[in-house]
Amino acid sequence: MLDSAERERYARQLLLPELGEAGQQRLKAARVLLLGAGGLGSPAALYLAAAGVGTLTIVDHDRVEPSNLHRQVLFDSADIGAPKADVAARRLRALNPQVCIEPRVLRVDAGNVLQLIDGHDLCVDGSDRLATRYLMADACVLAGKPLVSAAIHRFEGQAFSWRPGAPCYRCLFPGSARAAAPSCAEAGVLGVLPGILGSLQAAEAIKLLAGIGVPLLGRLLVLDALAMRWQEFRFQRRADCTVCGRAATIRSPADTLASLVDNSSTAIAVFHPAELHQLIREAQPTGHNVQVVDVREAAEYAAGHLPGARHLPLRELPARMGELGDGTQAVFVCRGGTRSLQAATLARAAGHVDVAHLEGGLLAWQSAIDPTLVVAPAP
Repeated sequence: MLDSAERERYARQLLLPELGEAGQQRLKAARVLLLGAGGLGSPAALYLAAAGVGTLTIVDHDRVEPSNLHRQVLFDSADIGAPKADVAARRLRALNPQVCIEPRVLRVDAGNVLQLIDGHDLCVDGSDRLATRYLMADACVLAGKPLVSAAIHRFEGQAFSWRPGAPCYRCLFPGSARAAAPSCAEAGVLGVLPGILGSLQAAEAIKLLAGIGVPLLGRLLVLDALAMRWQEFRFQRRADCTVCGRAATIRSPADTLASLVDNSSTAIAVFHPAELHQLIREAQPTGHNVQVVDVREAAEYAAGHLPGARHLPLRELPARMGELGDGTQAVFVCRGGTRSLQAATLARAAGHVDVAHLEGGLLAWQSAIDPTLVVAPAP
């Protein structure tokens, strides 16, 4: 039951008929594991604690650094050098003394992830490493624990949710020919972006815990903050998924880069600009059939594109998938690399085996190969 202090604190939530007292009690009884107290974890933790989630376990091995402060809103200058998990616990207890905050200053790995997940009702992944994201996603499937996952890169973010029976992270991203992705420290990030995505994670977690609304199951929500445009991409469970498919090969968590690589014929190749430049040059004399497919909008394509690139906007791709020729390696390109990866994933799911995308997009090509290329802002 809710006491008088809880009724006063959560009065505005209790007014929501979809949530009400029954939903608030489910939140109070819930135990949530939050991996990472950084850019994504900070807003997620603040809103989950404020909403009245009964127990929140904060797992983070890092200490606060000056470069964190433009986006990690749990911390201030006085916290520099202190463990993030401990500082987060102190701030969250001050925000809401009625919830239990359990800090864990440790690094999550294959040896401890299942033990950490055990006893929790839901996991929120706010990590900034690709390997950790796969590790947590795999572990949640193996343990049957619902997951809310998000990722950020420069000006772009994405989020999705999972629970037993839904398509998992590897159904969407089974792996790639190169298992690497730049972190915020390497590529940079707009400070407000993790605030948007982390708040979205908190909303998804509340919905899943309270049993209300329509979660992001089988749906990837993508934000381009430069264009301030949201897009949604639906995906299905894969029968050949290595963790949730009929003949799954992943039986236990792994945190090596090898676990991220899909060595099957459906793997999505990732090219750096220099590699794609060389591939195009070599294809011309040898007759190798390579088609560069630009998936940006018409205005972006008209402003500047790679010579010979075919224009096929991402939003039209599902209906025009048959236009990708058999026996042709399709290399998808876009402005920054997010839409091209989505296009390659959609093409692979539709049965096109030889697909690839340009990492970093045409902005990376402009920087490394051709500074005269005009790369228009996304509309």
